[in-house]
Amino acid sequence: MNKFLLLLVAIPLAQSCSTNAVTGRKQLQLFPESTLQKEAVSQYQSFLSENKVVSQTNSRDAEMVKRVGGRIAAAITSYYSNKSKPVDLSGYKWEFNLVENKEVNAWCMPGGKVVVYSGLLPVTQNEAALAVVLSHEITHAIAQHGNERMSQVAIAQGLQVAGDIFTQNKTQANSIFNNVFGPAASVGVLLPNSRKQEYEADRYGLIFSAMAGYNPQEAVPFWERMAAAGGANKPPTFLSSHPADQDRIAQIKKYMPEALSYYKPIKN
Repeated sequence: MNKFLLLLVAIPLAQSCSTNAVTGRKQLQLFPESTLQKEAVSQYQSFLSENKVVSQTNSRDAEMVKRVGGRIAAAITSYYSNKSKPVDLSGYKWEFNLVENKEVNAWCMPGGKVVVYSGLLPVTQNEAALAVVLSHEITHAIAQHGNERMSQVAIAQGLQVAGDIFTQNKTQANSIFNNVFGPAASVGVLLPNSRKQEYEADRYGLIFSAMAGYNPQEAVPFWERMAAAGGANKPPTFLSSHPADQDRIAQIKKYMPEALSYYKPIKN
């Protein structure tokens, strides 16, 4: 590739990098957030129509998911407002649903569309641990990790980097969206993300759950239970998009003092 072609690629890439309000890290973002949110609404409604949603009026578990999610959403809104960045949550219309599924899983799409699988609750065991999981998943969304990953995939596949990829190549862009955000792409509790993104979601997830009034220290026993539930048939860390269990738990312990500085227990 000659210097001129390198320049043609570098300019749109540089223009597509932005600094995230949560992490302060520069990210490649080729896809408009508003477009991802619109696509997420469609995918979310389709998923709910094809799966058994637990009624929030007839189930304590479903009501708990909504209650915990609402508190976390309020904490995140406060966090952004304190940073004078409320515009970064533009378009977020939070929804929290519990579905009947034995998988140990939960996910959050752009725009605040959240699903918890019933199979996760025996592992979380309490509201604080559920808050840790939801905060982690929501951090992936508000930190726009999915957009970053989609952009990386788009570049790797050689898609045109200039302009609106959804407009120019909607079929392939939708395929990338489904592979990044689709429930079928989930691994364990978490959507597939790089280890750097996972650690970011761990750190800020602890902060948000603490701000919502949940003890972030519940993260350690939760991840220990996750490690035990996962068994020994896990790929080596260098082959995995997620940190090794022992590495994640060790890093969470390092994040804990920061998270505890935000912790104010819920008053009953």
